[in-house]
Amino acid sequence: MSWVLFTLGAVFLQTGRNALQSKLSDKVDTLGVTLSRFLFAPPIALAYLLLLSYLSQPSFDSHANVQPAWLELPQFSLSFVLVVILAALLQIAATSFMVMLFKQRNFAIGAGLAKSEALVAGILGTLFFGSYLSVIGWLGIVLGGVAVFVLSAGKSVQQGATRSLSTKTLCIGLASGACFALTSLFVREASHLLALPLKQAAAWVLLWVVSIQAAGLSLYIFIRKPNILKQMQANVHTVLVISTVSCLGSVCWFTAMALQHVAYVKTLGQIEVLLTLLLAHFWLNDKVSKREIIGLLLIGVAATMVMWA
Repeated sequence: MSWVLFTLGAVFLQTGRNALQSKLSDKVDTLGVTLSRFLFAPPIALAYLLLLSYLSQPSFDSHANVQPAWLELPQFSLSFVLVVILAALLQIAATSFMVMLFKQRNFAIGAGLAKSEALVAGILGTLFFGSYLSVIGWLGIVLGGVAVFVLSAGKSVQQGATRSLSTKTLCIGLASGACFALTSLFVREASHLLALPLKQAAAWVLLWVVSIQAAGLSLYIFIRKPNILKQMQANVHTVLVISTVSCLGSVCWFTAMALQHVAYVKTLGQIEVLLTLLLAHFWLNDKVSKREIIGLLLIGVAATMVMWA
């Protein structure tokens, strides 16, 4: 049951990171907030990989002229490289969409809509990947549609004005959920392409993914939008905390998904909706209407139904 502990750790860390990103989005461009998730993550991921590999290996003779097994690199196939690149790009897209939600609405709505990933994954899997959904699964998708309708029909008070959830906001939320869902599936696939114990394989996948993300997005911003780097420098302490918390959360997510089916991991992860609502109310002082609370909770229930279908 170690996957349960990893999942719970991931939920708490991810909720905190999302809250920090929501605050940072008031000061930094969307791409900068997205990069803050990955910028300082590679060294942490490398340290975790080395520690895990060292602790997982039996003792060896230090006087023997033989390299210890934990220092040996695994074989990375072309399939593995392609899968981790796809996972990295999809997670960048998913995070960018979620930050856009933070900029349009409050924290709870942005993070809550991103949890629609299970619903989107269920539909895409049935239509394009030959997956099967039972009656319960389809009922879950219908319930998810009802939840989206409840959210779109609701009103919330923000900065003295009353606004409804726009179609654009809903589409961005569903796009974020879809990209997060595909990221999870590709991460699990990459972990099983390495001839290593699952925890070590997940650690390697994490290192690859965050390295690609940090290097690629940093280079793009440096070339195309260098002013974003100045915004990040002015908030470097927040960026550092976000990167650290995010990487530790990814360690937990990647390990949990390597140890257990993605559906089970994501089902337990639905408690993030409750934590998000509590954090939004007590820490961020976001105003969330009763209708929006009902809609977000329905999304969590619907996602659980789909993943257990």
